[in-house]
Amino acid sequence: MQQQIIDKPIISADSHITEPPQIYDAVSSKYRDTAPKMITAENGGSVFIIDGMPDPFPITLASGAGLRGPQLAERAKARFEDCYVGGWDSKQRLKDQDDDGIGGEVIYPSLGMFLCNHPDLAYRTEMFRAYNEWLSDYCSIDRKRLIGLGQTAMASPEQGIRDLEEIKKLGLKGVMMPGFPDIEDYDHEMYDPFWEAAVELDMPLSFHILTYKDGLGKARGPKVNAFMSIIRGNQDIIGTMIFSGVFQRHPKLRVVCAEADAGWVPHYMYRMDHAIKTNPFTAGQVTLEKDPSDYFRENIYLTFQDDIIALKLKDFFNKERMMWASDFPHLDSTYPHSIKMLTEQTSEMTQQEKTWLLHDNVSALYSLN
Repeated sequence: MQQQIIDKPIISADSHITEPPQIYDAVSSKYRDTAPKMITAENGGSVFIIDGMPDPFPITLASGAGLRGPQLAERAKARFEDCYVGGWDSKQRLKDQDDDGIGGEVIYPSLGMFLCNHPDLAYRTEMFRAYNEWLSDYCSIDRKRLIGLGQTAMASPEQGIRDLEEIKKLGLKGVMMPGFPDIEDYDHEMYDPFWEAAVELDMPLSFHILTYKDGLGKARGPKVNAFMSIIRGNQDIIGTMIFSGVFQRHPKLRVVCAEADAGWVPHYMYRMDHAIKTNPFTAGQVTLEKDPSDYFRENIYLTFQDDIIALKLKDFFNKERMMWASDFPHLDSTYPHSIKMLTEQTSEMTQQEKTWLLHDNVSALYSLN
């Protein structure tokens, strides 16, 4: 019997679906022939080919939970049917949660992250519309345990607001944003009506790794060095929004930094404050009413899986903004050993801190019952 860490259900703040071949069946006739198609690659593995993007998406690598080393290399050769069925079958997904000792998950896409960089805005918009409808149906079996987040292509602030409204009608609880909007950048005041709508609709906004240009990270040296640069995109987005006064103008706006770890956050907040206070030449025209770290602590929520550094440094954080995630069924997932890992890594935390981390923070963020 698994150890009970808190007296409430543990909720993963960042998990994923594995898009099935039929996920884009509902696209309009204009895109019927160009929507992502699953094929068998030369190595025998299932991949999605995407019109307008040169590289196929290795969907089976998005279902590598619990695999390491040579096993992961073999996963690229796997058929879609050999992956975790819970990635596309919600009944099985509830069983997967039970197996891992957790009571619910916030659900993000997999292929949908890759599509954030598709060059055709209209194409992205239509694919995300179809995805949102499919995900709503996937979560409908138990919306208390399957907490879906929709996608928007952010074609414009006005379209983004319409997307927020439609996503909320579908019963989804928040929105995964593209790393870059199609017009200007998120520091532009033209997006103020969108931020206001997100607050009024009670729809938290998430920025997930690998959803921005060069999301896989172009780095010097060996290929593995690119892995080290992945979190940089999320840091850039956070800095862009804080320094430009987005949270000063919209103090109730809630933004999730998803799957970028968190051990780096205390130093990042210190460096933000340092830039403003000690080097005004570097800071430029930034004028904030509070320290940048104050906005970070209040408005930025963080999801992370196996990040013992963040937990060791917990007293430097706003503990009511830290959220644990299993990342199931991705290769970084803590499944099927989440409870064992959490028992070990939270051993120095108080019961209140554990409850915030594993339930209360995500429950409050998404207004869960």
